[in-house]
Amino acid sequence: MNLQQFRGTGVAIVTPFLNGAVDFNALERVVEHVIKGGINFIVALGSTGEALLLSPEEQNQVLAFIVEKTNKRVPIVAGQFGGNNTKQLIEKFQATDFTGVNAIMSSSPSYVKPTQEGIYQHYMAIAKVSPLPIIIYNVPSRTASNIKPTTILRLAHDNAKFVAVKDATGNILQSIEIIKAKPDNFLVLSGDDPTAMVHVLAGGDGVISVIANAIPKAFSNMINATLNGKHKTARHVNDLIHNLHHWMYVEGNPAGVKAALHFQNLCSTEVRLPLTSMTDDTYQSLSEELEQFLLTFHKVG
Repeated sequence: MNLQQFRGTGVAIVTPFLNGAVDFNALERVVEHVIKGGINFIVALGSTGEALLLSPEEQNQVLAFIVEKTNKRVPIVAGQFGGNNTKQLIEKFQATDFTGVNAIMSSSPSYVKPTQEGIYQHYMAIAKVSPLPIIIYNVPSRTASNIKPTTILRLAHDNAKFVAVKDATGNILQSIEIIKAKPDNFLVLSGDDPTAMVHVLAGGDGVISVIANAIPKAFSNMINATLNGKHKTARHVNDLIHNLHHWMYVEGNPAGVKAALHFQNLCSTEVRLPLTSMTDDTYQSLSEELEQFLLTFHKVG
């Protein structure tokens, strides 16, 4: 398998809604926006895509739609394969049509707080049934448990199905521990936008990004510049983006990035309960920051 297809900037794409239903017209606009912006691959139905708030039928429809509209221009990762019930997750693998999908992403079991051995055995069980390469998703802020570097490295060395980790800890020291001991056929991707440049400078391979929904050209340019050793350019763009990060997450994800997309007339701000849309005052502040960023970046980008 060509691991290079997952190097650079992946985008954890949003699922737009309109009046409670999936807005497929807006989803197509967002797909075109991120591909034209230069992202390297799309992750569908992750936490940013509100996968847990979609019915199984909606998940299948959204994934099939993204496969169709992407039309093989960039690789696609299916991100709806986390779960804290290993048996049910295995059944989900067996019932899913993976046509047009290049890999899956699986977050570690949430809520139940398994031991590291439990996490290891969970992932090895799904590796037996997955027809595609697996990206391990470590996001302690959502799962309440951290996959330790020793466990990630154990999985990477024990089974070739594991081709990457999305490390959303924001802990650069943890990333470095994985980077220095990983096998050659394993990528280390940031899952934390504010520290993504530093992550790549430390030897990481790229990012699976939220903010790249809204500003794909700028963020992918920054990551590519970092990977290619153009550190002055990368730092300049990263500095321009810096103030946006706060507004993207101050009222939760994906409320912030959907607000940024709405400002650009790409989709509504609508999310599904228990999530709520960004408040008017915060939307105004984000809009002002984003407008200033877009004006500046278009001049120098």
